[in-house]
Amino acid sequence: MKKFIITIDTEGDNLWAWRPGDAISTENSCFLQRFQNLADKYGFKPVWLSNYEMLSDDRYVKFARNVVEHNSGEIGMHLHAWSTPPEHSIPIAMSGQPYLIEYPSEIMEAKIDSMTRIIEDRIGVTPISHRAGRWALNDKYLDILVKKGYQIDCSVTPHCDWSSKPGQTVNSKGSDYSEFQEEPFNWRGILEVPVSIRVSHTFFTPTKPSLKRIGGAVYRTIKGQPIWLRPNGHNLKEMKWLLQYVENSDSNYIMFMLHSSEMMPGGSPTFRTSESIEKMYLDIEEVFRFASRSFEGSTLLEYALNQR
Repeated sequence: MKKFIITIDTEGDNLWAWRPGDAISTENSCFLQRFQNLADKYGFKPVWLSNYEMLSDDRYVKFARNVVEHNSGEIGMHLHAWSTPPEHSIPIAMSGQPYLIEYPSEIMEAKIDSMTRIIEDRIGVTPISHRAGRWALNDKYLDILVKKGYQIDCSVTPHCDWSSKPGQTVNSKGSDYSEFQEEPFNWRGILEVPVSIRVSHTFFTPTKPSLKRIGGAVYRTIKGQPIWLRPNGHNLKEMKWLLQYVENSDSNYIMFMLHSSEMMPGGSPTFRTSESIEKMYLDIEEVFRFASRSFEGSTLLEYALNQR
């Protein structure tokens, strides 16, 4: 049976609005159990890719330990370079938050070491799965991950080019995955399991039709649009299309993704109100129900073990 992999970027509240000097809150720690309960209902097992702020929150640590104890998911690592110890200053020349790949190799390694130890000390497991902050990855980063015992990465987003997103240092930019393959592959000793993204030329009628929205939908149909299994409040038809597409393909998995802060009203620019959260959960349950016909839950570790 094909595998249904859930990856959650488990991080502080509304980091889209965060600016240097701001405190990073983690109130979304109190909103995660509802999602876990829904995944449990369908036999799915989320991979909670955890960052430094969340691992510093006792509420999240209690939640994560319970996930491990009941084998209802996996705890992986998600690294935001600007807030993960040790601190290290790099020149500020551009407007974006710094990518880990902008730091010297020894600082990159120290930050990865720091995150690995925190997960071991706080949760009681040694992480083997990883997703890069802001999706940025390169050979140097992968070599350090392998050195530190990581086996699986899920940072690649096929058909997506993040190079227009600046970092902090001169000429820094995000990774370009537009030509990367959609299926898993070995990348310098790491099993790369890409996020499930497919390009569609299907016309999807807008949820709230208007002349402008219909025109946009026609344009995207002609051009082709990348479809993710990632809810945004108005893309249920697209997500069900992707499920059906992968179900009928040779691919043996599909990957759902979300941010932990998107589970909390006001925790993201996408879901600002309680009403939008309720709509999100209606969509997620429909996705889970639809997926449960042809997919079974799997963590990244379980998926990797089945590939050997």
